[in-house]
Amino acid sequence: MWRDAVLVAGKDLRIELRSRIALQQVGPFGVLVLVLFAFALDPDRGILTRAAPGLFWVAVLFSALLAVQRSLAVEGADGVRDAVRLSGLDPAGIFLGKAAAVAVQLLVLEVVLGAGVVLLYDVHIVGIWTLVAAALSATAGLAAAGSLYGALAAGLRVRETLLPLLLLPVVAPVLIAATRASESALTGTSFEVSAGDWLGLLAVFAVLYIAFGLLAYGPLLED
Repeated sequence: MWRDAVLVAGKDLRIELRSRIALQQVGPFGVLVLVLFAFALDPDRGILTRAAPGLFWVAVLFSALLAVQRSLAVEGADGVRDAVRLSGLDPAGIFLGKAAAVAVQLLVLEVVLGAGVVLLYDVHIVGIWTLVAAALSATAGLAAAGSLYGALAAGLRVRETLLPLLLLPVVAPVLIAATRASESALTGTSFEVSAGDWLGLLAVFAVLYIAFGLLAYGPLLED
């Protein structure tokens, strides 16, 4: 399983490096979302600073949708999906590899968007390790859920429009928990529920999505 996961992840990442879709489209899209938020909200009233964690994760979520749809497009071209299904690779390994490739792209994007939030929204990071833990856990959950629901929508003609409808309600708890955990890291705000509790919730969702993907990806791939 792990060998197959490395093969699939390497294949997807090499495709992205050669096509530069993530660099030329997904990355600029995420930065543009942050810039539009900056124009839509009044920076002189401090709204941007308070809303920065939520806006950051909304931008990441929108970019994750593009990354997952790009992964679907690669599998759907020239019968690649059928070739992968007949290759004899472990379905669990395929799922882990595709999720890992999406996660790597999202982590790189989050570094870029994090720098954009600091520069555009005048935010100062006060808890770097909390922010890193939230980013890793949330990215694992987003990538796992996106890869799983991407496989679910892959065989449908309306997969481009159906995928957001399927994925957004599922990842809403991840978005909320990541925003709350990031608020204490970016603004130093304390809540009745501590950042550690939110991080624990993120870890639980990540484990659940990964475990469910390992079990369900095989039947979805066959369908």
